[in-house]
Amino acid sequence: MTSKSKKLDVKNGPLGFAQHDHSTCMSDALTTADARCAADGLRFTPVRRKVLEILLQDHRALGAYTILDRLREDGFGSQPPVAYRALDFLVTNGLAHKIERLNAFIACAHTNHSHTPAFMICRLCDAVAEALSSETRGALRDAAGATGFRIERTVIEAEGICPSCLDKADA
Repeated sequence: MTSKSKKLDVKNGPLGFAQHDHSTCMSDALTTADARCAADGLRFTPVRRKVLEILLQDHRALGAYTILDRLREDGFGSQPPVAYRALDFLVTNGLAHKIERLNAFIACAHTNHSHTPAFMICRLCDAVAEALSSETRGALRDAAGATGFRIERTVIEAEGICPSCLDKADA
C-alpha cells in the first residue's frame, strides 16, 4: 500500500478524508450539540438542529441557498433569513464553520473545545477536512505580536487533492 492510498484513522487524520462510521459520526455530533446547548442555556431549535443535520450529511461545505433548499424540502421555512439565522447560531456557538474561499458552511469536527480550524479543500470533489491548527496559529500569533497586531479571528484554508481523488488518478 502506497502512502497515497493509506486509509486515515479518524483519531489521527482529518475527519473529512478519514474512513469512519458516518452514521455514528452524525449521531455523536448531534448528541454533543444537544448537550452543549443545554449546558450553555442555548435554544437548539428544530431549524437549527435540522441545519446542523444537513451540514453533517456529507463532509462537504454547503452554501446557504443549498441549505435553504433542503430546509424547504423538509417543510421548514423558505426565506433566506431562516437559513442564515440558523447558520449564524451554529457558527457563533462553535458547531459549524464558514469556509471563506467557498462562501459555504461545514459542521465543526472538533466541537469539544475551542480551536482555530485548518481546512483542506479538495479542488476536484469539494470534500473538506478539518484539522486543528495550533502550530500555525502559534507562529501567526508570534508574528502578529512582533508587529503589535492583535488577531481576533483566523481562518486557514488549503486547496489540494484529497486521498480518494489521488487514488482515482493513480488507478
